[in-house]
Amino acid sequence: MIPFNKPFLTGKEAHYMYQAVYTGKLSGNGFFTKKCQNFFEEKYGFKKCLLTTSCTDALEMCAILCDVQSGDEVIVPSYTFVSSALAFVRQGAKIVFADSMSTNPNMDSEKLEALITPKTKVIVPVHYAGVACDMDKIMEIANRHNLLVVEDAAQAIDSFYKGRPLGSIGHMAAFSFHETKNIIAGEGGLLAINDERFIRRSEIIWEKGTNRSEFFRGEVNKYGWVDTGSSFLPSEVIAAFLYAQLESMEIIQNRRKAIWAKYHDGLKDLADREMFFIPEIPNYATNNAHMFYLVCRSFEERSALIQYLKEHEILSVFHYLSLHKSDYYIQHYDDRSELRMCDYYADCLVRLPMFYELTNEEVGKIISVIHDFYQHNW
Repeated sequence: MIPFNKPFLTGKEAHYMYQAVYTGKLSGNGFFTKKCQNFFEEKYGFKKCLLTTSCTDALEMCAILCDVQSGDEVIVPSYTFVSSALAFVRQGAKIVFADSMSTNPNMDSEKLEALITPKTKVIVPVHYAGVACDMDKIMEIANRHNLLVVEDAAQAIDSFYKGRPLGSIGHMAAFSFHETKNIIAGEGGLLAINDERFIRRSEIIWEKGTNRSEFFRGEVNKYGWVDTGSSFLPSEVIAAFLYAQLESMEIIQNRRKAIWAKYHDGLKDLADREMFFIPEIPNYATNNAHMFYLVCRSFEERSALIQYLKEHEILSVFHYLSLHKSDYYIQHYDDRSELRMCDYYADCLVRLPMFYELTNEEVGKIISVIHDFYQHNW
């Protein structure tokens, strides 16, 4: 069976984890934590980076930093992982769901302004598959209405919008290092701060509501409880694993992009015949090869394709269900908005295997099986 995902190890993870264990500093914010945070600040120009135990935790920190209160409205795409909304729900926000674009699952910025009310506080663009949302349009709207922008860049490491790294454009951003991502730590995340107003408080929230970081830098002579917060820091063992991955980022990215290109070239003829559509990268965005997906013409077609691939020892999977149709949302909100494109992707999008060790022969087999499916079944 060709799996959907297989975590890639560079070979240095265990070595660095061993080093972390024997430094005697196992809790967060040690040597490897600082190495990882410095890597992102120096490579991508984020003003402040803080490792977290997950992207969900990074988003929860964003919600706290945005001072989201009960009754505030936060605009989130419905076609996304639950954490994009849940982080703000935990602060009491009302989620206002945005529809996707017809050309890709990202938030439709042309329909964004109609969702804004006097209660709107935050916009959360999600860069689906690592492909940028139209950030100029989103930031222009946000600035005009005095709103904060939190980039959900969980899938968007090492991807760009008009030459600017994703995660560096909004006021803050959250990244994921879950084992399904390009760069992994098993579980893990990163908060990136781009607005200096939030830097000091982000450290306090990160350190369980204390000014401990300032104490260790010698900026105060004692530390104590000064704000809300939680234990958002990962251990040094997780940071050590992550740093091994970051050292090999270019190698990992080059291989994933080669796999993505092979899929694209091998399936373009079927897409040209409108059997399905495949990702096309907008001229303002780059491709970090986080995933390769097809969008079928119907739910029935997608189900049949997934089953056909499985019968040929290939594991493919669908993705999100529309959050506005989730049990939780229906139980707690009266809104019954029709978000046609979100529902379309929920019913019709299928993700193909994508991981570093996927061979050219395996990619060729997947392409061949998909061709066979459409030749004989649809």
